[in-house]
Amino acid sequence: MKFIAITLIVHAPDPVTGAQPSTHDRFRQVVHSALHAEELGFDGFGVGERHERPFISSSPTVVLSHVAALTRRIRLFTAVTTLSLLDPVRAYEDYATLDHLSDGRLELIIGKGNGSAQRELFHVTPEDQWERNAESYGLFRELWRNDRVTAAPRFRPALQDAEVWPRPYQRPIRVWHGSATSRASVDLAARHGDPLFSANVTHSIEPYAELVRYYRERWEAYGHDPRLATVGAGSAGVCAAQTSQQALADYRPVFEGYLAFQRRLGADPVFPTLEDFAERSSALVGSPQQIIDKVHRYHERFGHTVLHVSAEAGGLSDARHRASLELFQSDVAPALRRDIPDPPWPWAPVAPDDSPVRHPDRTAAAFASLPAGAEPAATASQGV
Repeated sequence: MKFIAITLIVHAPDPVTGAQPSTHDRFRQVVHSALHAEELGFDGFGVGERHERPFISSSPTVVLSHVAALTRRIRLFTAVTTLSLLDPVRAYEDYATLDHLSDGRLELIIGKGNGSAQRELFHVTPEDQWERNAESYGLFRELWRNDRVTAAPRFRPALQDAEVWPRPYQRPIRVWHGSATSRASVDLAARHGDPLFSANVTHSIEPYAELVRYYRERWEAYGHDPRLATVGAGSAGVCAAQTSQQALADYRPVFEGYLAFQRRLGADPVFPTLEDFAERSSALVGSPQQIIDKVHRYHERFGHTVLHVSAEAGGLSDARHRASLELFQSDVAPALRRDIPDPPWPWAPVAPDDSPVRHPDRTAAAFASLPAGAEPAATASQGV
């Protein structure tokens, strides 16, 4: 099993303390979280895309490009890229550039996106957002695979033998389809033979398990090898401690802040108590063995091989969240890596035939010592 840490870059008061950092400091926290995730051995780091309050994740390509420059190994995910809101040509240009800057560490999770404010900002309606998502992905996919594209889409101007640059580093890139509630995104993933990422954060397991079951059904109906159907899944929170009592005590202020937020919205919480939340939601709150057992229970229903956890504290103190992630990586992840298989493909990027592979130990410091404009010499590990 592989593990990725994800942030949606929420910019709101801390649910426990009420303090709110500046926008500048909030981005610094995100970068710190990415470096921490790589330091701890996470396999991926993801940044969401939202275009409305309380999020400031409107430019995931910019954030991930900065993270790419500061990291060496960790794969970089979008969570999710809202193709229903974007011009697929412009999105292709941004992500193909990021693909090169990250040495092929980029993976996309796409989706239609949520929220009425961002739909209004981009003049997208609830009636056409699914069609926009499917059309944009189809065109994005063609642009990534072909040097010239001719297409007559409904939601953007036609392309006639169009060349779009730069050509990407990975050919093709891996694209996951994020799904929370709709069969439309599930069917789109299965149709193209792409992996599925279940949001799996708001409700109990049943509706998500049904969508995963439908994905595998449609996968086979489209003629794909069932052994290659791949699922990732989210988690609603993480707080690992040596004992379940300590984990619940540490997480209780966070959960109470969540309940207060739900009350302000006039919404009935899905999980009315912390004990119910820890038991029936996908939250990983408990001792290492409890978390291992819960992931196994979910794996029995999903068959997932990738799991995401929150990259950021979300109400826990920074020190407590860091300790939780450290315990997760030292006591939980090794058992799950041993017991649950990886996705059915190599995790490390594979360079195109015409591109040298950068040495994995090369760092920004190595390049800083070069004279201005100089290029590093090829090595045996890079090819020529």
